[in-house]
Amino acid sequence: MASGGGGLYHRPVGQGELTFRRPGAGPRTRGNGEGPPVITVSQLVQGVNRLLELRFPKLCVEGEVSNFRIVASGHAYFTLKDDFAGVPVTMWRSNVERLKFEMHDGQKLRVFGSVGIYVKSGKFQMYAERTEPAGLGARMQELEALKRTLQAEGLFDDDRKRPLPRWPRRIGVVTSAHGAAIHDILKVARRRCPSKILLASAVVQGPDAPRTIIRGIKRLCRVDDVDVIIVGRGGGSVEDLWAFNDERLARTIADSPIPIVSAVGHEVDVSVSDMVADVRAATPSHAAELVVPDLASVEHRLEGMQRRMTRAIERATLDARSRLDGERGRLVSQGQRLVSPARARLRTLERRLSNVHPRAKVAADTQRLAALRKRLERAGAGLSSEARARFEAADAELQALGGTLAHRERERLSVARTRLQRSGRAIGERGRLRLAKAAASLNALSPLSVLARGYAVVTSEAGTALTRADAVSPGDTVRVRLSAGALQATVATVEPGDDA
Repeated sequence: MASGGGGLYHRPVGQGELTFRRPGAGPRTRGNGEGPPVITVSQLVQGVNRLLELRFPKLCVEGEVSNFRIVASGHAYFTLKDDFAGVPVTMWRSNVERLKFEMHDGQKLRVFGSVGIYVKSGKFQMYAERTEPAGLGARMQELEALKRTLQAEGLFDDDRKRPLPRWPRRIGVVTSAHGAAIHDILKVARRRCPSKILLASAVVQGPDAPRTIIRGIKRLCRVDDVDVIIVGRGGGSVEDLWAFNDERLARTIADSPIPIVSAVGHEVDVSVSDMVADVRAATPSHAAELVVPDLASVEHRLEGMQRRMTRAIERATLDARSRLDGERGRLVSQGQRLVSPARARLRTLERRLSNVHPRAKVAADTQRLAALRKRLERAGAGLSSEARARFEAADAELQALGGTLAHRERERLSVARTRLQRSGRAIGERGRLRLAKAAASLNALSPLSVLARGYAVVTSEAGTALTRADAVSPGDTVRVRLSAGALQATVATVEPGDDA
């Protein structure tokens, strides 16, 4: 048996050195006095127990834990074994309570204590005073201490972890150039969306692995267009993946200005790098799926968004058109309500303006003058015909009576004829004089006669007759109506009258 930390050793023991006699007790022999002495069971067990205590006072045994259990009293019982043997171990409650880690089956431990025999059953066993992880177990204990330190510093907190870019310009990868991880990443990238990938080759197993991985991360952080970094490797044993539990690597990942995806081993493998990284991927292929956008999925989403946007635009357009039609109808109604009174007032003003316009007055006076002229002509024609008829009748009557009357009568007839002729001429002359007088009055009342005497009618651009000089300003355009034709003039100066 190899010696342990407690001085485990093996030395041949001679037959003369082994004795189970009590001090002062003589040897007991069989009745015939031949053979070894006869002892009791208690003497045998106690003697072996004292021998073990003398030869192995303190020792350290390394082995694997199995059948571990803690009974109601708080004592722990388990078997410590290797490939060839096993030894039962008892650990009292007081020692169990001082343990700094949790024991379980399958652990490889170093057990410090002593060996002896339980007298009542004669069972050989070891009494454990303390235990500590052995081999990987010690490293696991160190790993747990590191996790507690990093967690206390906040390196595991979710609020410090950054989201991954949706469309990275270039993807950095820190892994072995000859491992399966880089091939898996490239395969996924080609399938989802061809992307630019920059590899920083590193050793991912062994004592030199943390240093090369750290160097790869720092090199990629100095590249301007690298937007995300994948750090990892394929599956392996715990010892193979131990490089990703390095404290320096964990702090480098935490300090990286670029988001980092940790993809170490398989889904069941969880390293410190996974806990510190911005995103943890179950495998390198999963990391590529997280980082590389799925072009087909994006196109499908874009098509769906385009359809929804088109329907939304159509609905919005129809709603806006309906609202516009309603507003247009209300606006037309409101406009009609507002314009109708103004339009009616405008028509009234137009009628009033047309009635007072000089052209309207001239036309009305001209029409009235023509009517008066026709009346006068009819009256004059009627008077002349009546007087002529009376004259002709009297003349015929006189001629008929002239042959039968005496000369005196003929003279009287001649005088009467002369008088009658004079009277007829006087009556015709009076009618003509009346007609001429009426025509002269009409001509005197006609605006055209006024224009014929050198006067003119001046109107503004709006057609309003101007009666005052201060109704216009220098530079205004006016219209001058003459007896024959009209003029368009520009006002040079304005000279107000005395009553201005």
